[in-house]
Amino acid sequence: MGELMRTALSIDQDLAEDFNRWMAAHGYHNRSEAIRDLMRSALVEAEWDNPKATVVAVLSIIYDHESRSLAQELTHIQHSDHDAVLCSQHVHIDAHRCVEVVLLKGQAGKIRRLADTIIATRGVRAGKLTLMSPKV
Repeated sequence: MGELMRTALSIDQDLAEDFNRWMAAHGYHNRSEAIRDLMRSALVEAEWDNPKATVVAVLSIIYDHESRSLAQELTHIQHSDHDAVLCSQHVHIDAHRCVEVVLLKGQAGKIRRLADTIIATRGVRAGKLTLMSPKV
């Protein structure tokens, strides 16, 4: 982390009150840290807009393991882009459903396509790609 720089913001009182409520709901104790985190989040989003940017991500999916050949298909998709898959964790939620978490690294465009392919696979019930950056 670099040297801290002080700055002043002029914001509408209603916005400040809404922000204070948001901070309290998310466990922030001061505006500086909350604003820094929001800035980092915005910068990560901007980085992901460049399809060639090297990024990291977490893909979380829930699926029915009894769907015919789904586990094998998901493994096949991950192997087809093995250079982007750092690791995965498979957990059984109950007798029928599983959660899989896949850590990914590579070009933003490729990671998005891979995640979209996995999420769109028949039998995957829910999926979420969490965007991150190795720069933050």
